[in-house]
Amino acid sequence: MELRAYLDVLRRRWWVPAILVVLTLLFTLITQKPWQPRPPAYVLGMSFSVGVQPQEIEDAYTYDGYYTALSSEYLIDDFSEIVKGSEFAGAVSERLAGDGIVLPPGVIQGSAQTGTLHRILQVTVHSGDPEQLPLIADAVETTLIEDADLFMPRLLADQGVVYLVHRGVVAAVGPGLRQRLDLPLRLTLAFIAGIGLAFLLEYLDNRIRTSAQLEVLGISVLAEIPKK
Repeated sequence: MELRAYLDVLRRRWWVPAILVVLTLLFTLITQKPWQPRPPAYVLGMSFSVGVQPQEIEDAYTYDGYYTALSSEYLIDDFSEIVKGSEFAGAVSERLAGDGIVLPPGVIQGSAQTGTLHRILQVTVHSGDPEQLPLIADAVETTLIEDADLFMPRLLADQGVVYLVHRGVVAAVGPGLRQRLDLPLRLTLAFIAGIGLAFLLEYLDNRIRTSAQLEVLGISVLAEIPKK
């Protein structure tokens, strides 16, 4: 099919992608209501060092702490997943309940994000309440420092240690990139799907529109009556 034929299909069935784009726009506006102000969000970040204390063995070479540093790297990768787990969230929830703050483990689990950078465990806590956020961060920090051995008893029961390296301050955050691009991406995908649907309808349409279609069927065309 030539490029001109593709353009003819789109010219005849332009209404298909147009309708999909309009319906997607209306659905997004009704469900998300972007004109309404979004509730504020706040974030607080912390950095931790996780490792094991080196063993001092008389008359034995300990490889200058190489395996101690290597263990720290592995532990940080493990704790990056532990902090996102339900067991850790439950421990933080119990600690907060002792201070009179009721937060289900699922809420804590959804508000905590982790990452690693240069053998440093980074924990970021999100909340819509700027006054409650430091209390959640306190519970996360205390649980990591005091109860780390509960989550990895074999490695941390005797010589494991967790240090707080840095703790930030409560900061307001705006809408993320995904939220800002949500509507344009929806409309773009609807437009692409509409073009595909237009070509599908053209493929299923068995009506004769051009002389070229008749010639493909083996029918000779003697003359054409122009539209204008």
